Amino acid sequence: MFKIVRKQVLTPVTKLFEVEAPLVARKAQPGQFVIVRVRPEGERIPLTVADFDAKKGTVTIIVQEVGMTTQLMGQLGEGEEFLDFVGPLGKPAEIRDAGHVVCVGGGFGVAPVFPIARALFKKGVQVTSIIGARSKDLVILEAEMKSVSHRQFVTTDDGSYGIHGLVTDPLKKLIESGEKIDEVLAIGPMVMMRAVAETTRPWKLKTLVSVDPIMVDGTGMCGACRVEVGGKTRFACVDGPIFDAHEVDFNLSAKRSKMYMQEQQRAVEACACRGGAGKCR
Repeated sequence: MFKIVRKQVLTPVTKLFEVEAPLVARKAQPGQFVIVRVRPEGERIPLTVADFDAKKGTVTIIVQEVGMTTQLMGQLGEGEEFLDFVGPLGKPAEIRDAGHVVCVGGGFGVAPVFPIARALFKKGVQVTSIIGARSKDLVILEAEMKSVSHRQFVTTDDGSYGIHGLVTDPLKKLIESGEKIDEVLAIGPMVMMRAVAETTRPWKLKTLVSVDPIMVDGTGMCGACRVEVGGKTRFACVDGPIFDAHEVDFNLSAKRSKMYMQEQQRAVEACACRGGAGKCR
């Protein structure tokens, strides 16, 4: 069992959990993920490592309440426990030691961007961060990202905070200004990562994305997390999750991500009608 030592409500639907997991914390690196299970009959879901502290033996994850399992997780409090907390899984991000990297985080995707940006910043790399959300109340980790960035832009779709627009707007302006950029890292919703890829493609600017498809075992055995990269099948859990954005087939990935939407909705409704955690069918 893995104890929750700290919980923080970031937005009405986004919760931060610092979890006691010393073996995972000892090996975790930026870009990796864990697979978490709440209870014996529950599903196993992948969550990117948002932070880790080897000395304290803790790993931080951020959960956005979308389906039944994430809603159950959101109801847990400090002192309660996760049944499984497996990791670290996936390949770590490659951390360059020079140059200028633009780190783009969309919504919930700011969480996995943070440890990578921090690692780059500590290496002396020039970091420009662009973080965005639909509205001001959904912006997360703004202060944390600012602390590891030489420059920061914040965007909101509705204009309620920062720049009125999408994360691609300041990115495009930076590129068109002629500023030297060595690499772009983008993590967020599939549509946002695809938009970033198309923004940088005309300039052939190296762009990386973290693809988070449906996952079951996290070891490459089940094949559920397959993605098409450069015309070849890859498995996000062992070959990724970070891939060249210009080679990812986003159309196929988006289609696969919606395969179980109806089942997810039925599970949420079943849980709600039974009163939430512990009372779901």
